[in-house]
Amino acid sequence: MFVDYEKSRGSYIVDADGNRFLDCFAQIASIPVGYNNPRLVKAAQSPEMIRALVNRPALGSFPPTDWLETLRQGILKAAPPGFDQVFTSMNGSDANESAYKAACMWKAQMDRGGPGVDFTPEEIESAMLNKAPGSPNYSILSFKGGFHGRLFGSLATTRSKPIHKLDIPAFDWPCAPFPKLRYPLEDNIRANAEEEARCLEETERLITSFHNPVAAVVVEPIQSEGGDNHASPAFFQCLREMTLRHNVIFIVDEVQTGVGATGKLWAHEHWNLSQAPDIVTFSKKAQAAGYFFRDAALRPNKAYRQFNTWMGDPSKAIIMRAILEEIQQHDLVARTAQTGEYLYAGLASLGQKFPDQILNLRGKDRGTFIAFDSPHRDDVVRRCKQKGVNVGVSGEQAIRLRPMLIFEKQHADILLNTLESVLRDVIARPVAF
Repeated sequence: MFVDYEKSRGSYIVDADGNRFLDCFAQIASIPVGYNNPRLVKAAQSPEMIRALVNRPALGSFPPTDWLETLRQGILKAAPPGFDQVFTSMNGSDANESAYKAACMWKAQMDRGGPGVDFTPEEIESAMLNKAPGSPNYSILSFKGGFHGRLFGSLATTRSKPIHKLDIPAFDWPCAPFPKLRYPLEDNIRANAEEEARCLEETERLITSFHNPVAAVVVEPIQSEGGDNHASPAFFQCLREMTLRHNVIFIVDEVQTGVGATGKLWAHEHWNLSQAPDIVTFSKKAQAAGYFFRDAALRPNKAYRQFNTWMGDPSKAIIMRAILEEIQQHDLVARTAQTGEYLYAGLASLGQKFPDQILNLRGKDRGTFIAFDSPHRDDVVRRCKQKGVNVGVSGEQAIRLRPMLIFEKQHADILLNTLESVLRDVIARPVAF
């Protein structure tokens, strides 16, 4: 879909032919406050932005004099509770890759005796041969259905679709089962608890016995690309306790769930953890990218260990600062939670009218981060677009909704009315694919 971004405004996207759509997918969940948002336009036209763009600095070596203040007023202001440090990067895949490196360096330091213990000649020599002990055989545990990026390390932890991984060499890293919950949740409490217990048991077995020692566990609060798969706060609480028990770094991948879409600024805030995650990665709606961390031991103990030329982008940090100002001024996270309740109730009502077409509705109390399964998924999505509503897909049958934080009840009504019309058409004139 070629887009006329000059004509696109707010929650509406315009294609090259001038057709206008209510955008409930928002550039794969990455537009937070609408197309051509005036505050972002103003930030983009500022002298500060011009300097950042035309003098793009190599941040690791030559950061601008105002870089720390830019971080304090933007990215760090958005840090999850308990976090006060950030490593900036280029995109979501890069954020996860860098987080994995931080976890492995941390584990090696601990195995070596602490950050003050220097490398041995054997480690230095073997690292250049990609062999132990300089290149240890650590692993990152991820979950079936998870998506963490398409670079080599992040791809090794991505388990959503074969097409992402085919022909690409991968690390020998473990994959744990992620719960497959039954819906409606209130009718399947016991079965879902047993399913989560099964997955946790297998996860702990892998952490304790996998042949490549596990340095970190990475998990999405809601598996997005893999089909919008949820788990209960109790599952994540147990997972956090498990990582603490076995001294494993706990990485929460908030690339898609972060910055307000679930009705909280960060989705893991819904879990009420006894101790915050070790690392939280971010990108998409933040526009900037990187990871937050708490423990100074996760900071590299030598120069150039976590490094590339740009290490992020000051222009994106400026935009993120403007996004956060917009969110705060208009209380968009709370409004997203309210709109999500309204939208979920509307979809539940549609589910009663079309019980064979709206299946496994999920995302209650998670803002507008909502999905459902459809036996005619691709046909429904195509027909919605023909009627002026752009929605997304994930997994094999899921329709995922990823509207912007400015999505309101009148937008929800348009979406719900369009879906009802489409589902009536699908039942009357189904199309085989």
